[in-house]
Amino acid sequence: MAVTAEQVLAALKDLKDPSSGRTLSELAYLKHPEILDGGGVRVRVELPTPASPHKPRIEESVRAALSALKLPRVEVAFTGNVRPSPVKQHNPNDLVPSVKNVVLVGSGKGGVGKSTVSANVACALANLGCKVGLLDADIYGPSMPLMMGLFGARPSSADGKSVNPPEAFGVKVISIGFFVDPDQAMIWRGPMLHGALVQLLRDVRWGDLDYLILDLPPGTGDIQLTIAQQVSVSGAVVVTTPQDVALADAIKAKVMFDKVNIPVLGFVENMSGFVCPNCHHETDIFSKGGAEQAAGKLGVPFLGRVPINTAIRAGSDDGKPVVAADPGLPEAQALIRIAQNVADRVALANMTTVAPRGQKPLVQLGRKS
Repeated sequence: MAVTAEQVLAALKDLKDPSSGRTLSELAYLKHPEILDGGGVRVRVELPTPASPHKPRIEESVRAALSALKLPRVEVAFTGNVRPSPVKQHNPNDLVPSVKNVVLVGSGKGGVGKSTVSANVACALANLGCKVGLLDADIYGPSMPLMMGLFGARPSSADGKSVNPPEAFGVKVISIGFFVDPDQAMIWRGPMLHGALVQLLRDVRWGDLDYLILDLPPGTGDIQLTIAQQVSVSGAVVVTTPQDVALADAIKAKVMFDKVNIPVLGFVENMSGFVCPNCHHETDIFSKGGAEQAAGKLGVPFLGRVPINTAIRAGSDDGKPVVAADPGLPEAQALIRIAQNVADRVALANMTTVAPRGQKPLVQLGRKS
């Protein structure tokens, strides 16, 4: 006797989402299964992001749960439906209403590779099937035109009021560097910084995006405050290196995000160890593991570590982020996993964020069904 869709769903009813701990059925991730000719079945799973890191684990659990039905064939098909931040949905004054999720990438100090992480995370998310934008919010030191291979590009405008952002590696990119002479020093006070950032957000035709990555300037100043006040942010990623001086500033950045009610999605440890390409000996030039320990103490997720590799530096200088230029490198794979973890944390934050006006979150963690 052929299996029915109801039998398939019954066999899968207890499978859980690895992030939230809720069942796939409760989260409406499981779609109506398709019974194939010959008695096989195609299970459709709609995840909250195409970049989910849990696909292999979920597929394995689906196949294990259906093994008792002794089906001749089991197919698992994944789709992704990125949900907008509940906070953004109810903010009529948001500067980027067509963007579902704004993700900040910040640090307490300069020189930790924040822009490198921003560019590679954006490219990785785009390659994984997401609609992505990248905004270079470092007005004083814009680097994205060079890092994304768009040096010398000029955004077009059809109406003289809004601009179309250039694209590279599937990512829409905007930067003050597209509008000023690259040798010109930006000697601006706070109000001018505020106005420039508002224009870069509001006057760009972003289109419908799943994620807009904002590469912040180092520190905790005017740009960060402007974003906190005028943009509905899904969360922030803090990039640091392992040594104590960088970690101390990273902790300050975390405290700053807490004060302006921006959830910290997690810490990234950059420049974490160097493996000699000749003898393969690993040297911890800037120490190792400090960011993970700090994240643990602060109660925030650790999103991953990125080793030192000249390919990362060369990719930034050549305008080819390493995840696009050489995705098979271990360092590129580390950045791809970080991008997946960021998308996963955004999805979890969207499930658990208490929406304004008394609305309930999509999922209340820790509460029994």
